[in-house]
Amino acid sequence: MSAGEKGQSKGEQISGKIKEFAGKLTGNERLKNEGRGEQVKGNVREAKEDTKGAMGGFVEGIRDDDPNRRGEGPGPDRRV
Repeated sequence: MSAGEKGQSKGEQISGKIKEFAGKLTGNERLKNEGRGEQVKGNVREAKEDTKGAMGGFVEGIRDDDPNRRGEGPGPDRRV
């Protein structure tokens, strides 16, 4: 996850927690629900970035396993 995206997702999560708490404290349902929404938005952003990072590692792992990429095995113009 990039530092900017991580900071943004954590900021949304913290801001959401504060709004939710303030809403509970004052009895303001709208503020409480808005806070919950921000927390969910931050969680989704974090999950998206984690998935992108995992997929990037997965793709690199596949590429590293390709014998043609490492110079092993027959190339595209060689017959087995």
